[in-house]
Amino acid sequence: MPPRPSPPLSSLLSALTSLRLTTPRPSPLNHATTTIRTFTTTPTLQGSWLEPNLLRKNKMMKGRPRVPTGGSTKGTTVVWGDYGLRMCDHGRRISAKHFKMAEDTIKARLRGQKYRLYKRKCCNVGVFISGNEMRMGKGKGSFDHWAARVAANQVIFEIRGVLHEQVIRDAFRLAGNKLPGQYEIITKNDPPVVGITKLENGLTLEDLKRPRKKLPAPVVEETSTSATEATSSAPPPS
Repeated sequence: MPPRPSPPLSSLLSALTSLRLTTPRPSPLNHATTTIRTFTTTPTLQGSWLEPNLLRKNKMMKGRPRVPTGGSTKGTTVVWGDYGLRMCDHGRRISAKHFKMAEDTIKARLRGQKYRLYKRKCCNVGVFISGNEMRMGKGKGSFDHWAARVAANQVIFEIRGVLHEQVIRDAFRLAGNKLPGQYEIITKNDPPVVGITKLENGLTLEDLKRPRKKLPAPVVEETSTSATEATSSAPPPS
């Protein structure tokens, strides 16, 4: 009896592929990159919102929260959700541990509800510290944790869903207690903030850039004209 011919390799591969329970993942080389708008005001740097995909050996400066010259309303209003948690005091650096505690507090309070939570801040700054009772010098120190620079009156969390207003306010109140600083709960209709000034009652950013104190009108020309009139009206000398 002659031997049975073996099937081609391509048919075997197609048969094995059809037996898979899940679809094969595309190759990362052929994956087309798409630009997707994120929900945060700080770059995620190709990682999670609590830990970016950066080398921990690269030293970073402490820095300060970035505020454009002349003020800016970016990140001070609710964009995607219905309610938001906004910091109402000075800017500071908040660690990823505090963000995680606040997120877990909100999820525990809203367990079983239908909602979606938006994170407006991402940890993209590394914090390096030295040990206690160390002599000065010998480098910046080793990596300790990730943090994010949060400017004054910046929105940190937003929420949207089938929830009662008092339930959302209670969840944000508990989350604000876990974060450093003072916080307020805002809605989608609340006005933006520039520094510590709210743009409401017809106030705009251009009005804040104008000088508040009006300059006095020049009086030098009036005195000169009055002096010339007095000399012209005087009688000629006898």
